[in-house]
Amino acid sequence: MGGAVRDGKAMIAAMQPRLDQVQWRFVLVTPDTAPHLLGGAIGTFREDEGVTAIVPSALADDLGIEGPDFARITLMVHSDLEGVGLTAAVSGALAQAGIACNMVAAFHHDHAFVPAARGGDALTILTEVAASYG
Repeated sequence: MGGAVRDGKAMIAAMQPRLDQVQWRFVLVTPDTAPHLLGGAIGTFREDEGVTAIVPSALADDLGIEGPDFARITLMVHSDLEGVGLTAAVSGALAQAGIACNMVAAFHHDHAFVPAARGGDALTILTEVAASYG
């Protein structure tokens, strides 16, 4: 996986967390909402119970889909999908601060979804964690 960082400590030190200005919502996709939701989703996941999409909160509002809003913090390090330790460091630091964290790994980056009201706090914590490893 050329260019990807695999070493846990190196991933943490280089994570460079970045807070997205868009708020996101995890929603259940139904046949009637699928055409609208899937085009705006940044991620989907199929479970036995159905398909979850992560969509802009504004889109969910437009469709009358309620739910909690999340801030997305992208860890800018190109983390190797087989690397060990980054998710544990991020979720552990946020858990110690009482901040819920839903992690999503993609090919290039990991993304932490935290309650929207705690996005700034989470960014500060993760920046401090990265600095402590640097």
